[in-house]
Amino acid sequence: MAARSEAIFYRLRPRVDTEDVNGRVYLVSRFPLKTVVLHHSWKPAFDRLSKEGGLTLEAFASSIPRADYSKVKLFLGDLVRKGYLSQEGSHSMADLPTVSVIIPVRNRPKDIAACLESLDSVMYPREKMEVIVVDDASTDDTPEVVARFPVKLISLKDRRQAPSCRNTGAAAAKGEILAFIDSDCVADPRWLKDLLPAFENPDVGVVGGLVDSAMGGNGLDKYEQVKSSLRIASWFKRSDGTERFFYVPSCNLLAKRDLFFQLGGFKEDLLVGEDVDFCWRAEDQGRLIDYQPVGKVFHRHRNRIKDFCIRRFEYGTSEPLLQQRHDSRIKRFVLLPAPALFWALIFLAFIADSLIPFGLSLLWGLANGVKKFIRLRKQKVPIGLAPLLFSVLRNYGAFLYHCCAFVSRYYAIWALFFLPFSPKLSAGIACAHLVAGTTEFFIKRPRLNPLSFLLFFSAEQISYQTGVWWGCLKRGFFAPVNPSLAFRLPNK
Repeated sequence: MAARSEAIFYRLRPRVDTEDVNGRVYLVSRFPLKTVVLHHSWKPAFDRLSKEGGLTLEAFASSIPRADYSKVKLFLGDLVRKGYLSQEGSHSMADLPTVSVIIPVRNRPKDIAACLESLDSVMYPREKMEVIVVDDASTDDTPEVVARFPVKLISLKDRRQAPSCRNTGAAAAKGEILAFIDSDCVADPRWLKDLLPAFENPDVGVVGGLVDSAMGGNGLDKYEQVKSSLRIASWFKRSDGTERFFYVPSCNLLAKRDLFFQLGGFKEDLLVGEDVDFCWRAEDQGRLIDYQPVGKVFHRHRNRIKDFCIRRFEYGTSEPLLQQRHDSRIKRFVLLPAPALFWALIFLAFIADSLIPFGLSLLWGLANGVKKFIRLRKQKVPIGLAPLLFSVLRNYGAFLYHCCAFVSRYYAIWALFFLPFSPKLSAGIACAHLVAGTTEFFIKRPRLNPLSFLLFFSAEQISYQTGVWWGCLKRGFFAPVNPSLAFRLPNK
């Protein structure tokens, strides 16, 4: 799979600067605050980048003495994933692999027609691409609708559910790459063109792209546009062994054929979460999972509140089963001593109705910021005191948010249960839920008013955690709601 560049362009991300300190080049991100030091051979390239505002891949490679083109591309990709660079355009492939697009469907004649019509517009050589539709014993005219298109139709007599249908389609596929899309999705014309180059890295076994909303009419549609559980991120991500729960959804998932059969495909006894299980098993085999916020498909989500809540409940029930099967993926809640003490002092200030603990909390934050500043100055890292202090406070805020988000995700329903017995505990849970929801509102910036967003957010959280608790009770396994605590000391 050799590659060449196709109009690919790199820029510094907003709030990222280059700093030259004694001939060493630093990339400094002001928000979030972080830095990376580059080898001196990269200095000419980043000098050009700062002056010109952006560079092509070829310009980067030509600015670096004796540069290896492929290594330059991989390194720039890492800087994109780490948030220092933005990437415009994508690579094209000189040797295109054959691709089998596999679609499970049941009783969705209009949706499958729209999906297949979108695949007609996908920018990929038709001689390199086959489309396989597996009909899961539909009771309407879905098979007849599919038969109008130039695709391979496999009709099942008995219903088997989507994971089994995907495996059936894969068994009949001829492509080097298996590309899975759902019948209630439509593909962007650049779907395959944008995602396939990720397989140039031989360690990448699974690739996923952006799942966007195909609907935008009512309030729930607007909520799903920013909070869909199928929308992984708006930036490039790759499994690296540290984020043990990373996956890409099966409605936009590409996998190498040999890896798919080596893993035995999707587990057919999983009606939800089969994509999570597949990605985790792939990662356990040493293969990378690559997510790119390109290669879009547009999903027709459930936009009635009852259906929305039922689906979130179903997702919740899969979490105990998945964690029980993958017991090496222990859920941990990391307690950071510095922010924990900061918020403990503020909480004490409210309880004791005294400004002394509040003042101590500010001094504690200031002391930590100054300590980090002194350490970075000794290392000649070009970061000033003011942004460093702001970063410390931001990290403390992020710690509070993650604590509240965990309570909101798994314990919000208990606020009602505890209300008659311990109103203060109930109020604390409700406050944590509101903090999490309000923070999400300002992060996601939906086209909704705050009250509507919080109502949908509450419906989602309560539905999901009800499913989690039901699954835990059913299996007698409570690890998802009872993570192990880990204490992380600050870096020296």
